[in-house]
Amino acid sequence: MVKQIMARFTSPYYPITLLVLLFAVSLRVADPPILAQFRLLVFDAYQRLSPREPLNQTPVVIIDIDEASLKRLGQWPWPRTVMSQILQQLRQAKVAAVGFDILFAEADRLSPEEALKYWPKFSKSDELRAQISQLGSHDAVFAKEISLGNVVAGFVLSQQQTNSPPELKASFAFAGDDPKEFVPGFSGVIDNLPALSAAANGAGFLNWAPDRDQIMRRVPLLMKSGKALLPAMSIETLRVAQGAGTYVIKSSGASGVEAFGSKTGINSIRVGNVIVPTNDTGEMLIHFAYRDPSRYISAAQLLDNKIAASRLEGRIVLIGASAAGLFDIRATPLESALPGVEVHAQAIEQILLGRFLQRPDFAKGAEVIFLIVMVIALILLLPKLGAAYSALLGGGTVVILALGSYWLFVNWGWLADPVYPALSALAVYLSGSLIVYIDSEVQRRRIRSAFSYYLAPEMVQQLTNNPDKLVLGGERRELTLLFSDIRGFTGISEGLDADVLISLINRILTPLSDSIMVHRGTIDKFMGDAIMAFWNAPIDDPDHAKNAALAALDMLDRLRRLNETLRAEAISKDEKFRPIQMGVGLNSGVCSVGNMGSEQRFDYSVLGDSVNIAARLEGQTKEYGVDILMGEETANAIPELANLEIDLIIVKGKTKPIAIYALLGGEDLAQSAKFISLKKFQDQFLRAYRNQAWDEAETQLKACKDKASELATLYGIYAHRIREFRKNPPPKNWNGAYIAQSK
Repeated sequence: MVKQIMARFTSPYYPITLLVLLFAVSLRVADPPILAQFRLLVFDAYQRLSPREPLNQTPVVIIDIDEASLKRLGQWPWPRTVMSQILQQLRQAKVAAVGFDILFAEADRLSPEEALKYWPKFSKSDELRAQISQLGSHDAVFAKEISLGNVVAGFVLSQQQTNSPPELKASFAFAGDDPKEFVPGFSGVIDNLPALSAAANGAGFLNWAPDRDQIMRRVPLLMKSGKALLPAMSIETLRVAQGAGTYVIKSSGASGVEAFGSKTGINSIRVGNVIVPTNDTGEMLIHFAYRDPSRYISAAQLLDNKIAASRLEGRIVLIGASAAGLFDIRATPLESALPGVEVHAQAIEQILLGRFLQRPDFAKGAEVIFLIVMVIALILLLPKLGAAYSALLGGGTVVILALGSYWLFVNWGWLADPVYPALSALAVYLSGSLIVYIDSEVQRRRIRSAFSYYLAPEMVQQLTNNPDKLVLGGERRELTLLFSDIRGFTGISEGLDADVLISLINRILTPLSDSIMVHRGTIDKFMGDAIMAFWNAPIDDPDHAKNAALAALDMLDRLRRLNETLRAEAISKDEKFRPIQMGVGLNSGVCSVGNMGSEQRFDYSVLGDSVNIAARLEGQTKEYGVDILMGEETANAIPELANLEIDLIIVKGKTKPIAIYALLGGEDLAQSAKFISLKKFQDQFLRAYRNQAWDEAETQLKACKDKASELATLYGIYAHRIREFRKNPPPKNWNGAYIAQSK
């Protein structure tokens, strides 16, 4: 009858809210550009709240082609002889390396041989042309000066079929998948004059990778042209400054890179003694600092010898333009107009500092999981807490989420999205609140109508507030079962009055129950001095076998401490002390678990064959003289603990044998030389015993006794069996199984 009544109360709340959740998750997984852009705006806000602090002595200096320099030296491009003078001054100042954020793709039009092309023909011009041609090429002078220093030439990758890639000045070593599978590709290259490229110590591309809003948030460190992998000018300049010759690129499939068998892209780039984490396409996220004027040196001031060499010595120098007319201006999260050369400079400085912004590989998955957990929690709590308390809880969670995301940014450099989970929760909250409000009113009226004839008014009110209390049902799932029983408790309780006996049993069961609950177990029932418990229901516990085993070990430890207390109390009262001992049986397997009983009364409990076996194993602890016995499935799930196979038995009521194991301790004991040696001898003994090699079995049995005197009862049993089998051998097809004579 209850099921029929409850069927009428079916609500659209869960289907609709779960549909909203499914839509939110699908949208997040698809990650359309509008969502990605919104997320970037949040990260931009973080950068504005906590920009990178510039260094007092920046390792990167910019020789700036600024408005003052253009006024002093004339319009751009300047003669290559002027660029040669700049390089000469930098070389004499002993800079670490020079990187050009400038392309010299055409011959110097002011060079004598180029200027002659535009001279008109007139009398005596041939003689004059011959004299001028002897002056030499500006580009040759520039190339020679480039060859004398650590200079990196910039080039531009293009989708037009142009020149071949420049000659690489460094080699690449790969760990994992080929990075060329993941980096952006281009068809051609716009390069410097061949003589200039050949003279340089390094060559790097100058291409940018702005987002859809044309804001620079990341710099590409690797690209390709055809089959050639090419470095960016920034990281190439850093390589030349360090005197390194090779880039080491880690991609999916490399040691230490979690890719789960997929090609997830590039992970990091090592150049010299620094490692740069990247995204999957080889880009580095930049944590920008505000523009630092002290980083800039006007080219005019350098040429006028107004700059002390100490300001340049040992620094990395980039040559670029801030003059607005040269159109090398970029937008960043901090500034709407920043010279492009400074983006290179900040990228190099960030690498040298070793403080990176990262969007971890697991970030998207973690955000989706958090979204699901947060929204499901809201879906489950909203009907119980009501709209007001759910709003407070949700608002508090959103605040914590935002603060946590910002904390990750400031302290770890992680970019974790706090906004989309909050918006998803808001959508579920609004739709769910409306449904709950409508549904709750309808449901209350129906419950009152249905049960007002059968229950007292206060009971009807309870059902009205908590209609899920009427639900019966269950499910099949893998559980680990525990049965514990105090040995000889009847004898201990003899002569005790009721109050003392109840006090004693409470003192025993309380710490044992605490052990179970601390290790995520569910106590099914108390049966006198015995306890039945299980793991992996109602809460999922992937480590249910291990948690049950640890609980069993902890129960024994707490019982030992209780015995110490009881011993002290007995001595103080001059009474005889009888130690309390306990046996524990553990077994794992598929069971039926859920609310069981009648429609009038039911309990959350478990049924199944695995339950019966666990109970039988507890009973066998007395026979084998061990504290904890486990079934094979439990033992196989916890190889890191000190478990020892001791027999193959057929328990009461069963026909098939099961392997049983003694749990002797935790991970420390399992890793000890003594236990490892014992386990080796035990395995050898069981093999000889089951093969009916009695002489070898007795030899191994003696070695086991020497290693584990605490298992004397077990080895006494085997010694007796072997003597009996020598007299009455088992059949040849005997598998070593022993038929248990007791429960």
